[in-house]
Formats: sequence, C-alpha cells, structure tokens
Amino acid sequence: MNIWQKIALAIIIIGAINWGTIGFFQFDLVNALLGGISPLPPRIVYALVGLSGLYCITLLFVPNREYEREGRIQHNP
Repeated sequence: MNIWQKIALAIIIIGAINWGTIGFFQFDLVNALLGGISPLPPRIVYALVGLSGLYCITLLFVPNREYEREGRIQHNP
C-alpha cells in the first residue's frame, strides 16, 4: 500500500466512524466538531470521504501480494 492509499483509507475510516455514530446514536460527529464555524468544513470532510472511497475502489483490483508469494496467482509476462 502506498502513502496515498493509506491516507485515503484513514479518511474512509473517519467517514465510517461518523456514519456509525449517526446510525447508532443519531449524532453527526463531523458536523458537531466542524459545523459550528460554518457549513463549509463538514462539506469538505464529506467530499474527501467520497473521493477517498472512489480512489480506494482501485484496491479491489490489486492482486494480493500474499497470494503471489504462495504461488496462487501467476502473472503472465
């Protein structure tokens, strides 16, 4: 995993925790932390979560290196 993928994954985890707090407690954590100033900061966080999710879709199509080491996946040159 490269640094951009790790950053995107961390942002997705923040979004997942926020959705969990909304689902379980009806409490929007991002809006509570950033929404008091103006509506713009939470919208930026939500946009970053969405973009990170789209970026991480590419991880679904990357072969697992563990399988490559075991010989389960073979690359054609």
